[in-house]
Amino acid sequence: MQGGLRVFLSQGNVFKNAVLQRIRMANPSLLQPAAFSRCESTAAPAARIEEHGFESTTIADILKGKGKGADGSWLWCTTNDTVYNAVQSMTQHNVGALVVVKSDEKSIAGIITERDYLRKIIVQGRSSKSTKVGDIMTEENKLITVTPDTKVLRAMQLMTDKRIRHIPVIDEKGMIGMVSIGDVVRAVVSEHRQELDRLNAFIQGGY
Repeated sequence: MQGGLRVFLSQGNVFKNAVLQRIRMANPSLLQPAAFSRCESTAAPAARIEEHGFESTTIADILKGKGKGADGSWLWCTTNDTVYNAVQSMTQHNVGALVVVKSDEKSIAGIITERDYLRKIIVQGRSSKSTKVGDIMTEENKLITVTPDTKVLRAMQLMTDKRIRHIPVIDEKGMIGMVSIGDVVRAVVSEHRQELDRLNAFIQGGY
């Protein structure tokens, strides 16, 4: 998926550049910097396009779109739960990871993912019913996290570089949610489509 995402972004940029090139050929003055204009009006020209780009989308936008508790954002288990129960919860809620909290159910201990289950239970031949979540989870001090203000592209880079599919979202008060690589891909695809729609509208006189 991550390799395919790189291809998608690359093709999207190629298309975007082609559209911009077409704009330049049709009317080069529209994309000239304002500094080259002898007489600048106080209002921006109606035909001038503003490039928003999906670079402005943040993790907070993704969480807002998901809604509180949606898609497993608030699903959790404790360090004392069995791996079997944790995997059962993932299956029931169709998610690939759970936040792990300490026995007091107030502080974060780590995260358990499908990958932890495969590598540390299945491959090693251990019993999921007798192994505690705390024995195989990724501990808090090893967690890779983002904040609500983190740009989506930055989160995508972290997830790709670290080969992870889920990343907790932390603010000054603690854990506020979790996003998956699927959430990030959907956000990028959506913003990419909107940007291309803006460029197409510009070409067709929509601006």
